[in-house]
Formats: sequence, C-alpha cells, structure tokens
Amino acid sequence: MIVTKLGAIDIGSNSVRCLVTNVVYKDGYTYYRKAGMVRLPIRLGQDVFEHGKIKSETRKRFIEGMHAYSHYLKVHGVKDFRAVATSAMREASNGDKIVAQVAKETGIAIEIITGKEEARLVFNSKIYDIIKATEKNYIYIDVGGGSTEISIIQNRKVEASKSFRVGGVRLLNNLVQQEEWTRMEHWLQKNAAPITDKAAIGAGGNINKLHKLSMRSLQTPLEYSYVSEQQEFLNSLSAEERVTEVGLNFDRADIIVHALPIYQKAMLWSGCDHIYVPKIGVSDGLVRDLYHRDYKAQVEL
Repeated sequence: MIVTKLGAIDIGSNSVRCLVTNVVYKDGYTYYRKAGMVRLPIRLGQDVFEHGKIKSETRKRFIEGMHAYSHYLKVHGVKDFRAVATSAMREASNGDKIVAQVAKETGIAIEIITGKEEARLVFNSKIYDIIKATEKNYIYIDVGGGSTEISIIQNRKVEASKSFRVGGVRLLNNLVQQEEWTRMEHWLQKNAAPITDKAAIGAGGNINKLHKLSMRSLQTPLEYSYVSEQQEFLNSLSAEERVTEVGLNFDRADIIVHALPIYQKAMLWSGCDHIYVPKIGVSDGLVRDLYHRDYKAQVEL
C-alpha cells in the first residue's frame, strides 16, 4: 500500500475550504480517503459583488484564514497541495494584490480559475461512479456564491457550458439583474430542454445540505417537488429558526433560501424532474487532478 497525502484549498465567494486527502494505491486500485476538512465562512463575495473589491476587514480575515490553512496543511504533513479561487476573486479589483500578499506571507500560491476550469475540476471527481445513475444525459448545475456554472452532458461528454452571474451571495444582497435570469432561462430552454433521458446533477454547499437533511443515499436523487417543498418550508422560517429548528450553521441559514431557487429554476427551465447530489466539489477535483498530473506515474508503476 502506498499513501500520498495531498491538500486542496477552494476559495469561493461564500466560504473557503481546505481539504486533506490520503490517496491510497493498493493492488491496482486508487482510493481517495478524506483525512480532514475545514471550512471558513469568509464571504468574499459580500464585498466584491457590491463594492467591486475585497474590503480591508474581510481582507484581514481572509489572510488570517490562509495563515491558518498553511499551518493546517503542515500539521497534516501533506506532500503537495493546490489552491484556487473562483468568482469573487476573479471579479475583485484588488484580487491580484491579495493573491500576491498571500503568496508572500504564507507561501500559498493561489490560482484564479475560470468557471470552465471550475467545472472541469468537479468532473474529475468520478461523479458517475458516486451517483450510479442510469440516465444517458445530464444537466450539471453548480451554484456558488457569485455565479452558477451549467454544463450539458450527453453520453458523458460535455457538449456545452455556460456561466451566469447568479449566485447565493448575489441574491442575498439583491445584486442579480433580471436580464441574467432571462439569459439563463433562454440558454437552458434552447440547449437543455429538448434533450431526453436526462437528469440534473447538483453541486454546491446548499444543495449538499438539502440532500443531507433528506437523509437519502448518494444514489437517490431529490425530486423537483421535494426541492420546492423544502424551499417553501425553509423560507417560512426566520434565519434564527433555521439555526435552532433545522440545525443549519449561521452562515448557511441566511443564504440557503436564496441559493435553492437557482436549482429550482434551472431544473424547471431544463425540464429535469429530479437532481442527483454527489456531494463533491472543486477541492475533491483539485486533489484528483494534482495526483494524476504529478504523482500517479511515480506511484502506480
């Protein structure tokens, strides 16, 4: 048995995640076993989508978080890691300066990636093996704090992808234009609705949380009606009640009722009546990508 410990940092618009994974190679098979995960609710998008930049207080909190992750990775003894930033850092006018500061102070080199690269990384996480679905075609819906990435997958090949400036943090702050909803609707009706034998695949912390609350297996999808009912129920509660009665974290309790409607609309406009939730993300894909790129050939001789 050969174990390669790798790390990944996913800097999103709502939260910043750090994943540590043991990649285990034994008897011709490779296994990915989570060794640790930390999530910090920094909400870079709260500043960026309203003011165009990351403000000083948020910047300080983010830098402190990256110092903490630097220590966290060292304590775990990772062999290597990658760090990437998505929508908020892409749009922040001071994003490049903050990336340079993090590199100087912590040694963590942050890559600012596109929505297309973000989707590719998630697809590296063996989605189909996890959900064990039988449909031939899928509408992949990844809702983040600042953007929603949608891909059309036919016969396990990505045929079209589009990024929309619609996200949970943007909606929470009333920063989504009606024109962007219209653009999403028209694109899905044109590219997704005509496809048959299809299902949706959902990615993102809010749909993950909803699936966890449903207590279903990863192979059991959520029906459109179920998503709608739960959205209506959660919306009927105050943010405080979602914490005390449903058990949501404080930083999830306010945003989930803004994020779930994005999945609802995408499912409706694409004609999907159920959605699989594999509960994987960019950090999982980063680990797999890093292993395959730099370590697989050395380990799996």
